[in-house]
Amino acid sequence: MDGNFRTTFVREPGVLKQHPALVLNADYRPLSYYPLSLWPWQEAVKAAFLDRVDIVAEYDEVVRSPSMTLRIPSVVVLRDYVKPRKRVAFTRFNLFLRDEFCCQYCGSRGDLTFDHVVPRARGGVTSWENVVAACGPCNLRKGSKTLRQSGLSLMKPPRQPGAEELRNTGRKFPPNYLHDSWVDFLYWDAELEA
Repeated sequence: MDGNFRTTFVREPGVLKQHPALVLNADYRPLSYYPLSLWPWQEAVKAAFLDRVDIVAEYDEVVRSPSMTLRIPSVVVLRDYVKPRKRVAFTRFNLFLRDEFCCQYCGSRGDLTFDHVVPRARGGVTSWENVVAACGPCNLRKGSKTLRQSGLSLMKPPRQPGAEELRNTGRKFPPNYLHDSWVDFLYWDAELEA
């Protein structure tokens, strides 16, 4: 199987305006929750014709060629299992996801940047254990000072997250658009409320 299946889902919502397909792994779990593993309908149809996926659910709309009519897939499942990555890449997006898109000093959400807990000017390194999401005002207030000098404290200590932890965190942030046919596949393994 082509290794690009793991990363070719679309992050740009403009491409998905019409009839995106939810992509599930062979175990019927989404490849990713945040961003949600979606393909444009054209990619889903192509993968179905190449026998790489099975179509599980469809939209009511159809596409036509000179020789056939096909309902647009809304949920597809990969025929071959793609093993999830165990190592989490240290990226700005994953850092914000680990910190649940909120400033680790004041808890505000919105326009975030990142901050070195031990400033680089004082020997701090850029790593999971030393970088946190921060809002602009808190980042400016802290500057090149230590936490004690700045009077700030962390909501939780920074640490390297596990891949499964990030996947579960991503489930807390549903996308702007959820088709009815997707819901059973997105939250079937969620813990039920008593």
